[in-house]
Amino acid sequence: MTFLRRALVPAVGAVLVLLLTSPAALAHDRLKASNPADRAKLKSLETIELEFTSHMQLPTIVLDGPGGKPVPLDKPRVQGNKVFARPTGTLQEGRYRIAWRVVSSDGHPIQGELAFAITAPDPSPGPSEETSTPASSPEPQPASAQPPSSSPVAATRADRTSGLPGWLWAALAVVLAGGAAVVLAARRKPRPGRG
Repeated sequence: MTFLRRALVPAVGAVLVLLLTSPAALAHDRLKASNPADRAKLKSLETIELEFTSHMQLPTIVLDGPGGKPVPLDKPRVQGNKVFARPTGTLQEGRYRIAWRVVSSDGHPIQGELAFAITAPDPSPGPSEETSTPASSPEPQPASAQPPSSSPVAATRADRTSGLPGWLWAALAVVLAGGAAVVLAARRKPRPGRG
C-alpha cells in the first residue's frame, strides 16, 4: 500500500504539470494582423505590414504580382512585434500574393501566405462633364416665359387677396368696442317701473 502511494503521487503530479503547461507550450507565436488583410481589394498599397503576437527575427517577405511575376521589395525591417516591407514601385492592377517567413521568439520558424488584389481606380470626370451645367440648376427663362407670380405686380395682388386688409380689421375692432360699450351702458341704466 505504501509502495502504491509512493508511485501514485509522482504520477499524478507529472500529469498535472503536463496539463498546466501544455497550453503554453502549444501556443506558438503567430500572425495577429496584416495590412493588406487576406483577400483584400485595394486601390493602392505602399507598405506591407505584418503584426505578430511576439517579437520576430530574420523576416523574409516575397511578393508575387499578376501572372506570378516577382515584385521587388525593400529589405524587411522589424519594429516591435511588426514587420514592414515596401514595394520599390507602384503596384499595377491585378492579383498579388505575399509569402512570409519569420523566426519566432521560441526559435521555431513560422510561415504563411496572404492574397490581395489591386483594383482599377475610380474613373475621373472628363472635361466635358466638368464644364457641363449641373442638372439641378435650371436654365434662365425669358421674361415672357416666366410664370405670372414672379412679377412684382402679381405678387402685390397675391398679398392683397391673401387675408383681410388692415383697414377692415380696424373697422371691425371699432364696431366690437362700440357694441361692448352699448351693452355695458344698457346694464347700468335702471329699468322703468322699478325703484
